[in-house]
Amino acid sequence: MLMALPSNENAVAAATKFLNAAARRLRKPAAKLSGNLRFGVDLGTATVVLTAVDDSDAPAYWDFLPCEAVRDGVVVNFGDAVATVRKLKADAEAKLGTQIEAAGTAFPPGVPASDSRACRYVLESAGIDCRSLLDEVSAAQALLQLQSGVIVDVGGGSTGVGIVEDGQIVQIDDRPGGGRHLDLILAGALRISTDEAERLKRRKPAEYVDILRPGIERVAASVLRQIGERAVTSVHLVGGALRLPGADGIVADYLGIPTVAYPHAELVTPFGIAASRAP
Repeated sequence: MLMALPSNENAVAAATKFLNAAARRLRKPAAKLSGNLRFGVDLGTATVVLTAVDDSDAPAYWDFLPCEAVRDGVVVNFGDAVATVRKLKADAEAKLGTQIEAAGTAFPPGVPASDSRACRYVLESAGIDCRSLLDEVSAAQALLQLQSGVIVDVGGGSTGVGIVEDGQIVQIDDRPGGGRHLDLILAGALRISTDEAERLKRRKPAEYVDILRPGIERVAASVLRQIGERAVTSVHLVGGALRLPGADGIVADYLGIPTVAYPHAELVTPFGIAASRAP
């Protein structure tokens, strides 16, 4: 990981500390919780994630289940999505000893408003009031709290980019290209199925970085197009698709911009949804 600029050093350190603590809360609630909990539900391409933070904004709990009910942020199997959220809700309520009455959720920036509302309907059909519906890059910023730079959220099918200036997102975009494209590259190179490629990428990521370099550079090229003429001093990678050893270095070399990779980067957006106080 390249060093972040001074304006973001405290934010990067705080986010790193949060994510390391959050990773320990998988199906294991924190022993001490401060006040009421806020919940988030991330409807992803391959999984649905439920997260919770307490009133001190500390990670309290999280859980996930595989679910292919959502594709590129669009709910394509409503029934499966609802059933998965209901299961996560019931398990969390049993372990936390509290009812989940409301939660936030999020959608990729490029999804039309009409499609993004389906995420709200999934929560409501699972017995959860939707307290907030925001884009995934804004959710990531709710956790990262950057003063400046670019947030790059690499999902399964697309890459969302948000430019932050003076602590606010001033430009946001989303383009095709993400984890599934890396799976296609690896599957073609090894002559295996995309499902097997995804499993290998997760189990032995260091072995396949060289094969996947063109795909990582394709993501970086998409980021460069979305940045355009804006002066950018740091890039911050979130999401699980680029959780590969050395991916941040490849992106940094391509862009010529210092790039930060976070531990447990796949938890940034899910916990950002819970942490966000957006209405």
